[in-house]
Amino acid sequence: MMKKYVFALLIAAAVGNIKTAQAQKAAYETMVDGVKVIVQPSGNDIVEIQTIIKGGVQNYKADKMGIESMAMSALTECGTVAHDKNAFKDILDKVSATVYGSTNKNYSVVRMNCIKSDFDVVWPLYAEAMTQPRFDAKEFTRIKQDAINNLKAEDSQPDAAIDKLANKVAFVNRDYAKEPEGTVDIITKLTPEETKAFYTSIFTKSRLVIVVVADLDQSVIEAKVKALLAGVKKGNPFEFKKSSFKVYKNSINVEQRDLATNYVEGVTSGPIPGNEDFDAFNVAMRIFANRHFLDVRTNNGLSYAPQAWFSVGQTSTARFSVSTTQPDKYIAVFDKLVDKVKTEGFKPEEVANMKITYLTGFYYKNETNSAQASSIASNEVLFDNWKRSLTLVDDVKKLTTEQVNNAFKTYINNIVWVYQGDPKKVNQVLYINGTLNKGENGVNH
Repeated sequence: MMKKYVFALLIAAAVGNIKTAQAQKAAYETMVDGVKVIVQPSGNDIVEIQTIIKGGVQNYKADKMGIESMAMSALTECGTVAHDKNAFKDILDKVSATVYGSTNKNYSVVRMNCIKSDFDVVWPLYAEAMTQPRFDAKEFTRIKQDAINNLKAEDSQPDAAIDKLANKVAFVNRDYAKEPEGTVDIITKLTPEETKAFYTSIFTKSRLVIVVVADLDQSVIEAKVKALLAGVKKGNPFEFKKSSFKVYKNSINVEQRDLATNYVEGVTSGPIPGNEDFDAFNVAMRIFANRHFLDVRTNNGLSYAPQAWFSVGQTSTARFSVSTTQPDKYIAVFDKLVDKVKTEGFKPEEVANMKITYLTGFYYKNETNSAQASSIASNEVLFDNWKRSLTLVDDVKKLTTEQVNNAFKTYINNIVWVYQGDPKKVNQVLYINGTLNKGENGVNH
């Protein structure tokens, strides 16, 4: 989630003075045995490598959600054919290196990070984790229990619970309704054999992208990757599917929950990655988030942490959330705010300031090798254009106030609302017949 504040000190910066993080040699891409390898020379002694497995929630059916997350954990937590878990971890600990896997709704990543002088120690373990995972039954039982405990703890957290309800309701019958961490029931039934078979099915050259942020010779990188891929199957051609999301009428789903306050979240459309409105909408939502915070918390005292953000992925959406004792007053404030933005638009100075804030934050966050690799990876998967992580400053600088306003008007219309708390506190009619229901007429699947 993005931050909700615009700090005045950033506004003094000039967009023309914002430089990319690339004070080092130019990034490049190379193909190794059919797999794209993207390299960003780092100018330092840290080696960050991320192997991306494309697909995310499109890789498994709803009754198997959580299986990819378990597989990614098992790669390093269950040991390898050559090293059991403890031996694997001991070697990494001695050189203060990390190797681990994780997943999200769009892709999985197996990451390694070490000092350049330790590369030859860490790389073999990294390769082993991906190509010779052990999926030890005892260790798998342990990480399965950890996953179940985390799911139970998450369900007791209202912020996480409302997010999951929003996904379930808004994305019904779509891939994005799946939660990568799965459910307690599904995880409980998973076996190491089934999970390993699933991993083997997705760890194919057709799904892979490898990102390297390090000062390593191209010949070294290509030789290491070639050896890594030697036993990896080509796999069937893979297409990363992106789908738009549009809401044709306001709706609200109310779920009774015994909570100290009430939780409200709304989901509506947003441009998919690569759409010409994408950057403009991103800036628009950041400005709206500030206004939303000011109106809901500062001016009306309705919530301690109101949020509005642009959630980007295979299916991109705009989202709004509050915890409040006065949900009906919130929707009145929200509708009035949206109407005001649509009627009057954002001010030119707001747009100029947010462009600076956005770009300053983007490059500040991308100072580390790990962050640069993650940015390159996400742009390659979501936009099919890893170079966007290097050219974003120029793209955003070109945005006009008119483009930002038009993007907001285009995508912020009807909303799927979800509510958890006391049903008596919410008048559903206000959410269904709000001011956003003036122009358009269910959810397009």
